[in-house]
Amino acid sequence: MSSPVPGSGTGVKKHVPFVPEHMEMKEFTLRAVLLGLLMTVILGAANAYLGLRAGITIAATYPAAVIAMAAMRAWKGSLLEENIARTAGSIGESVAAGAIFTLPAFLLAKAWPSFRFADAYWKSTALIMVGSILGVLFISLVRRGMVEDPELPFPESLAASEIHKAGQRGAQAAKYLFWNIGIGGVIYILGKFGLFAADTDLHVGVGSLGHSQVRLGTAGSTHVLPTGGISVFAAPSVSPAYLGVGYIIGVKLASIQFAGSVLAWGLLVPLMIFFLGPQLKVYIPADTPDNWANMADAVWRYIVRPIAVGGMLVGAAYTLFKMRASLTAGIGKAFADLRQTSADQAKLARTERYMSSKTVFSLIAVMFVLMCVLYIRISGLVWPAILAAVVMILVGFFFATVSGNLVGFIGSSNNPISGLTLSTLLIAALLMVALGVSGTSGVAAVLGVAAVVCVSSAVAGELLQDFKVGYILGGTPQKIQAAELIAVVVASLVMYFPLMLLHEGSIKAGGVGFGGAELPAPQAGLMATLAAGIVGHDMPWPLVVVGILFGIAMIMMQVKSPMLVAVGMYLPFGTTFAIFVGGVFRSLGDWVANRRGFNSAQKARVENAGVLVASGLIAGEALLGLVWAGLQFVPSWGAPNHPPQIFSDPSYLVGGMIVLAGLAGLMIFVPVSAAGDPNEPAPPTAMM
Repeated sequence: MSSPVPGSGTGVKKHVPFVPEHMEMKEFTLRAVLLGLLMTVILGAANAYLGLRAGITIAATYPAAVIAMAAMRAWKGSLLEENIARTAGSIGESVAAGAIFTLPAFLLAKAWPSFRFADAYWKSTALIMVGSILGVLFISLVRRGMVEDPELPFPESLAASEIHKAGQRGAQAAKYLFWNIGIGGVIYILGKFGLFAADTDLHVGVGSLGHSQVRLGTAGSTHVLPTGGISVFAAPSVSPAYLGVGYIIGVKLASIQFAGSVLAWGLLVPLMIFFLGPQLKVYIPADTPDNWANMADAVWRYIVRPIAVGGMLVGAAYTLFKMRASLTAGIGKAFADLRQTSADQAKLARTERYMSSKTVFSLIAVMFVLMCVLYIRISGLVWPAILAAVVMILVGFFFATVSGNLVGFIGSSNNPISGLTLSTLLIAALLMVALGVSGTSGVAAVLGVAAVVCVSSAVAGELLQDFKVGYILGGTPQKIQAAELIAVVVASLVMYFPLMLLHEGSIKAGGVGFGGAELPAPQAGLMATLAAGIVGHDMPWPLVVVGILFGIAMIMMQVKSPMLVAVGMYLPFGTTFAIFVGGVFRSLGDWVANRRGFNSAQKARVENAGVLVASGLIAGEALLGLVWAGLQFVPSWGAPNHPPQIFSDPSYLVGGMIVLAGLAGLMIFVPVSAAGDPNEPAPPTAMM
């Protein structure tokens, strides 16, 4: 990790990158860019499949970092070439996330007649490409203040930088990383093959159905409501990746996020189940009591999540308000750079050279014109389409910045892009309704704005993460931007094809494509439902307003991050629980280090080893997760008894808890064992 050192005569610590700013080495080379483009296509396609099937994507930063390091070491490449290859290779996952969350919605909402090449390719590609390029441009305006913000831990950026640096520092640092890449991958794949259950639900009675009641009045009142039902809690997912993220961000941030899930599943869902139980029971077949789990999930998804969206709207606004100084400074710097000449640029240190602000603003203007044309073609409207493009520019910048801030806190793996997109969709839909636009044209315009903002936010978050890795390693920002722009254009040109093949293949196999059992595309389905619902005047606004008021209340209570709380409400309980447990493991490791009386140098070595262990676990699951997603393309993989299961009914209580306990020991005691001699000088710490 880069180390902060005192600036001359100022007392302010100056950042020192891993590769000194005065050192020149190979960076933006043809082989690095081509390797990155190959990875962005493959990793993006695998994530598109995984997202359509399971509604999630896996961060490609770690797999791309490991592949880039291995390839470049074999080719005698440099560290900065590795960084360029990883930068270009990881962006495909973000483009895929934006595509799968929104493009199928056009078909599900019947805004497009089909998803065949003639009907959908140019529209899909144009939407993705405009959004991707804008994401790069938006975050380029504010990157400096956010990258250098000491309050943003950037867990995945730190992990990725450690992967690159481990190969430069010899076997001692590398062993913590690569052994745990293997451990994380093996644990993930053993869970998939049924050695243990990675997740489990705990059914909890909320009152007693048929017996519980609430009396609305004094004793003897006849105003009685029948209540009672069964709610569900999820145990922490046995996920090396989630635990690793929790370890890196620490227990404080993990606790704030987990608090949102506790509010959702410990208060709101049981409350709804308690009062709605008698009505919900009507929809549950008498012989399938376990369907209470599905009902609890439906209550969370369609009642609690809209409340979370309202909270996220307020949290997003509050996040920008708190960041106003750094954002203003960043934008001011961007405008000041407009006056820079090429001679001024040449005088800057290599690590300070960004794309010219003139180029950034010019490209934003070009993208705005293209958006106007695109929205007019998609919706068949003129002035509403132009207004939608104006809204997209404003809202897109807003949420691109928020996305970058969230990535700084929790990493791109857990960045709630779909939640930000839902917020955008609400704004765009209200605008269309206010303009009197309705029907298919209105829905198409709304989804067009949502699609561009979704891709823009996903790419912006990933690019800021790449900027942070470059900041740590000593990369040239201008070259990182160039690699990212090339990669998003290539990813945009090819991303339609995996989606089309999956959709059309499902139909040929007897399915229905997007929205069916094989390709449920949950986020796209929700986008389509909300767009059609709002434009058709059928939207649960009271729930969104409740969330807005809840967000305001959190600000009044001086909650550190209302956005993280709302995000916790929006994410699955098992996910945030696992991240929280990872943070607890780190706290336990710190407690052990204190009990053993380690000095500051020993604690620094423990911290570095811990980040490497967590980084390896994250990378291992990510790599094998993508392999597993790729295996789903093999026809025989879905045949009966394939893939083979070690246990037909794997156990969470026995197998899962044993694995979790093993991971606890690994993440607590392996870093502690790296403390070394107290007389050795302290190394640069992994966390800034």
